[in-house]
Amino acid sequence: MKHRHGDGSLDLVQLRTFLAVYRSGSLTAGATQVGLSQPTVTSQLQTLEKAVGRPLFDRLPRGVSPTPAAHELTARIADPLDALAEVTGTTTGHPPPEPPVLLGGPAEILATLALPALAPLITEGVRLQVVAGLADDLLAELRTGALDLVISAIRPRGRAVVAEPLADEEFVLVANPATAARIDTGRLERGDATALAHVSLVSYAPDLPILRRYWRHVFGRRLERRPAVVVPDLRAVLAMVTAGGGVSVLPRYLCASALAAGTVVALLDPEDPPINTAYLVGRSTRTERPHVALVRTRLREAAPTW
Repeated sequence: MKHRHGDGSLDLVQLRTFLAVYRSGSLTAGATQVGLSQPTVTSQLQTLEKAVGRPLFDRLPRGVSPTPAAHELTARIADPLDALAEVTGTTTGHPPPEPPVLLGGPAEILATLALPALAPLITEGVRLQVVAGLADDLLAELRTGALDLVISAIRPRGRAVVAEPLADEEFVLVANPATAARIDTGRLERGDATALAHVSLVSYAPDLPILRRYWRHVFGRRLERRPAVVVPDLRAVLAMVTAGGGVSVLPRYLCASALAAGTVVALLDPEDPPINTAYLVGRSTRTERPHVALVRTRLREAAPTW
């Protein structure tokens, strides 16, 4: 596979370099594996990208992220190059590790559900780089190849990504016991949201997105109030509610332990509580790196318990 400029053929040395960078997730680590300087590796990859006709890596603050073209190229060359390396004695029989799986999602779901579920994969050699953020920002990064998978509270559109329902989260109106004692829950059960007029609201965002949805779904009215506390982390919202800072609406998975311990109580138990679906989103590619597939499968297996 000798490369000749302009004819689109591929050079064996460049392919070996590419595979080392792909598996290590880093130009520096890839250069160390093949015994070349980083500038030489960069030059080889630029030449290979010209031959392929598409970019192979996106540069990240730390390391590189393979593009769909890189995944396709790896699917074609990895087995033959590994077999050749075995024959020529240039490997110990253990291929270099795959690059980390780049996973994005809401901080609360990642910390409370996803990462504990993925912990067993780490002992199997899977590496993770995790990014917490808002769904729109994370989905944009997924489309550019900066992330491999995203857990999203919204269902994305477009052919560049594929979304599958992962789990439903039920929302619960909660307060600590002392705050709950000051609320006429009988009026609440009759659908009278003014029973909460004297209690402070704790929200994830200034526009009260979760609270407004609960008010509309359960009480059938628009929530016009302003929050007393805004903190962009649902775990902090729970902490504030537990400490007596007001009432809020939280996903049941996040406050289940607090409910069981009695540090917060559910103010209502509606027959039809608000539900939000979390989606597992990946890029629309024909091939998927083995460790990305492992993470995807593990999240699917764990989600029914959430």
